[in-house]
Order: sequence, then C-alpha cells, then structure tokens
Amino acid sequence: MNDDLAAALEARIDRTNELLERMLAEVAKTPSTHAIFVDAGYLYAAVGRLAAGTEDRRSFDLDAEGLIEALIDRARVIFADSRLLRVYWYDGARRRIHTAEQQLIAELPDVKVRLGNLNANNQQKGVDSLIRTDLESLARHRAISDAALLGGDEDLVSAVEAAQGYGARVHLWGIEAPEGRNQAEPLLWEVDSQRTFDLDFFKPYVSRRTAAAYDATGTARPTREDVRFVGAQIAAKWLASRGREALVELFPGHPYLPGSVDQDLLVEAEELLQYSLRGQAELRRALRDGFWEHLRTQY
Repeated sequence: MNDDLAAALEARIDRTNELLERMLAEVAKTPSTHAIFVDAGYLYAAVGRLAAGTEDRRSFDLDAEGLIEALIDRARVIFADSRLLRVYWYDGARRRIHTAEQQLIAELPDVKVRLGNLNANNQQKGVDSLIRTDLESLARHRAISDAALLGGDEDLVSAVEAAQGYGARVHLWGIEAPEGRNQAEPLLWEVDSQRTFDLDFFKPYVSRRTAAAYDATGTARPTREDVRFVGAQIAAKWLASRGREALVELFPGHPYLPGSVDQDLLVEAEELLQYSLRGQAELRRALRDGFWEHLRTQY
C-alpha cells in the first residue's frame, strides 16, 4: 500500500470516528422518553376482583381519569429522568364505536384510546395485536426508551419481544391478586422488570355501583364556574395549611396533581357541592383548573 492510499484511508477512519463521536454526543443529550400501555380488560377485571369483589364492570365504577393521573404520577417517580410520551388505553367496544366512558377517557390530555372489538360474550378481540403494533412501532422509531405495560395476558409476550428487539426496555405493571396470580408466567419471564400495585393504590378510584349519595338528594348539577370556584376555595385552604414552600414541589408536575392531592381535592369538592363528580370529566377538569389558577396567583 503506497503512502497516499494509506493517508487517505487514515483520513476516512478519522472522519468516521468523528461522526460516531458526534452521534453519541447527540444521543447522550436526548432525553429518555417513556409511555404507559394499559390493557383495560385486564385492569377492570383485576381491579374489580381486588377492590369490589367482582369482575363485572356493571357492578362497580372506576374513576379512570383519577387512576390514569395516579399512574402518570407513579411513572414520573419510577422514570425520574424521563418524559412522558403519552398513555395508551386499550379497550374493546362493539363495532369499535366508543362508549360514553371511553370517549371521556379519549378526551383526557396525553391519553390515546385504541379500541379492539367486543364480541357477543363481551370478550375483547384484537387488543393484543394493537398493543404489539404500537409497542413495536414506537420502539423501532426510538420514540420511547421505556414502556410500562399494565396487563397480564400471555399473548403480550410477542409485543414485549418486539419492543425489546429494537432496544426498548419493557416494565410489567400488575395488580395485586387476592389469590394466586393474574399475570401469565411467560410474560413475567420476558419483561425487564416487574412491579405490583396493591389495594391501597386502587381503592380511591373504585366504588361499588349504588345510587350516588350526593345525587340522591336531588342537587342540581353544578356549572363549570361553580366547580372552578370550589377548586379555588380548596386551593386557598390547602395553601394555608401547607405553606408556600409546598408549591415548589407541586408546580413541576403541572397540569397533573399527585394522586393523594387529587383524591383529597375530589372528596372535599363533593362535600362542598353535595354532588358526585365521579365520571364527570369536564367538571373534574374545571375543579383542577380552579385549584391551579388560585395557586398560580399566590406563587
């Protein structure tokens, strides 16, 4: 090999190394991103059995909005140096037409509802393939570095393997089972980590379906402004009891509230209004808006 050829080859190698170093530097500066994938069929069945003693959705109410925010809040702690892409909520519906509840969930910020079919026996069909498609696509395009998967079906193993094949880490989230397990062992074997949420985590968001105590009084439905005003009242009380230093911890999570704060806000608002806000997504948002607006004026 002559000197000119050797020099040219060395220059190309140096250039390649320079490009690799620049690429690695850019990757290092790119923030990690996570997404939460919720198999609603598993969620309703497992939470219903745990907190209400039944898997029948018609027998209990689930505050999906509050629970989603609690999951986002927990993910913020687990993936401390990562940002949320969104929550994917997978459920079944006849002819893939949103129910009223699914529509309310779809309207929540940072939430994407994906629907499979619901057959005559109320069994979900096609949900697992939707989860696999999204997990694989997001991992392939480097849109996420971590996936929190709330589910238990063995059919999800292929979705986990597909995402891992593109370098994403998959973390399985489960729901405490009163007896035995409610997640397939092959699924537990494949994931990168596994954690289980207990009854105390879900209890604030589940209630047996009975006549609402507040609605039974015949109280008229409050307006958004009524609820917003109550949110501001509660914020003033909250600030007076905790002090301004508490705002430093609260504001980085805006527009989300920690699960415990959000649940206390809901309970106190219902007592003041004498009206149930469960399942009232629009009024729940007005309540939080009033709470945040008052705090911002005091910051």
